[in-house]
Amino acid sequence: MGRWTVTPVNLGHLVRWESDWAGLRVVVAGLGLSGFSAADTLIELGAKVVVIDGADTEVNRSRAETLKIVGATDVLLGAAHTDALPLIDGEAPQLLIASPGWNPRQPMLAAAAEAGIEIWGDVELAWRVREKEGRKLAEWVVITGTNGKTTTVGMAEAIFKAAGLRAIAAGNVGTPILDAIRDPEGFDVIAVELSSFQLHFTHTISPLASVVLNIAEDHVDWHGGFENYKADKAKIYERTRVAAIYNAEESVVEAMVENADVIEGCRAIGFTTGVPSVSMVGVVEDLLVDRAFLEDRRNSAAELIALKDIGEVVPRHTAANAAAAAALARAYGVEPAAVARGLAGFDAGDHRIQAVARRDDVLWINDSKATNPHAANASLGAFSSVIWIAGGLSKGVEYDELVSAHAARLKAVVLIGTDTAKLREALERHAPLVPVIGPGVRETERDTAAGTTGSAAGWAVMAQAVKEAAGIAEPGDTVLMAPAAASMDQFTSYAQRGNAFIDAVRALMGETSK
Repeated sequence: MGRWTVTPVNLGHLVRWESDWAGLRVVVAGLGLSGFSAADTLIELGAKVVVIDGADTEVNRSRAETLKIVGATDVLLGAAHTDALPLIDGEAPQLLIASPGWNPRQPMLAAAAEAGIEIWGDVELAWRVREKEGRKLAEWVVITGTNGKTTTVGMAEAIFKAAGLRAIAAGNVGTPILDAIRDPEGFDVIAVELSSFQLHFTHTISPLASVVLNIAEDHVDWHGGFENYKADKAKIYERTRVAAIYNAEESVVEAMVENADVIEGCRAIGFTTGVPSVSMVGVVEDLLVDRAFLEDRRNSAAELIALKDIGEVVPRHTAANAAAAAALARAYGVEPAAVARGLAGFDAGDHRIQAVARRDDVLWINDSKATNPHAANASLGAFSSVIWIAGGLSKGVEYDELVSAHAARLKAVVLIGTDTAKLREALERHAPLVPVIGPGVRETERDTAAGTTGSAAGWAVMAQAVKEAAGIAEPGDTVLMAPAAASMDQFTSYAQRGNAFIDAVRALMGETSK
């Protein structure tokens, strides 16, 4: 920050689009989709905006040019600009907008916090500008959790649309929240997926309904520990107005609701994959039912949908996600028939327990979205005899609990990725009789792996893993690619990793059918 000083500014008056944003000096950290939308919004509001991103890429240069055309004060690209706060027109910034993923311990953000400069995320900014004269004011229902967020927010969106409402899923999935807010037609309701990163930088949002789907160890490196991660997740319940929805099967999540400072009159609503108690949504004899949002909830339940109508395979965690989405919709006032139509018509998309092929009574499942042990736990629990393709970038998590819980269903494990030491050690401790194969191409072997480099090595590993699994699989087995790790060691995304698996399986099927 140099030798100049900062006088903190109270920004409590900035609560709607028509508030006095003109001349506000703002630094936007990050030029991804959310950072670009935040900068664009603030420029439209009349703020003086400087955008900083450490990556001087072609994409960022194009976005920078666009922002300069619409009125950005400056856009600074390159790592040299990320260590210190810039001056804006010769004065200290008054606000910093942090894109998701920018760690609060990053030097520029740490300097802003030390100087007393408020730090918001794009979600906080969106909440403060959502009210605009002449534009429909949307209700927010907000979703977080370690796993299942994207599926649940998609289910909620589908239900709201089935009810005839103008709705959109936004936030950490698909549409940036500020783009949804600025839609000229407006929405009746926005289903907002929130990551722990986004929640860290929220301060005033007050949704109609909120839910934490589950909690498991994840992103501990970013948050500086599991307790900090849980605390950021719990922020989603603060100031909830109608329904604080919680996973009744996880005591940690239930405690979050008990400790939340909600708006008076807000109800705690549980969801479960078992028989629901009063004020819960749950499952009775393969029917999803509501015992929360009806008058005679002590003596009756409203039938929502048969689980078989949600999908051909409905693992326990999918039923839980459906229950959570239904609870959000019922909190808004959606009728049971619309809940049924929405869930029946919902398509979870690729890479989430996706059946890729079935041949000779062997089922091949792509769950590349299982980027941590908690997500893989849900996948493994859905099948009985599993050849497990696993491994990748572990992000510092442990695998002992996961392996111990599912050792009996593991027929073999085929390792992929470059960071498999902890997973291999857990397998040796808790499943010593289970054969472990691979990984096929290690990080240090990329240059010699048949000319493969970068993510190409990942495709080579996946092809080899599929071939190894096929050599083991017998009728009744499931080959499950649920890595329990992130993909960035050998792939650009979990989607690319999933596509590599799909391509490898299809290539194998083509070979074996000849």
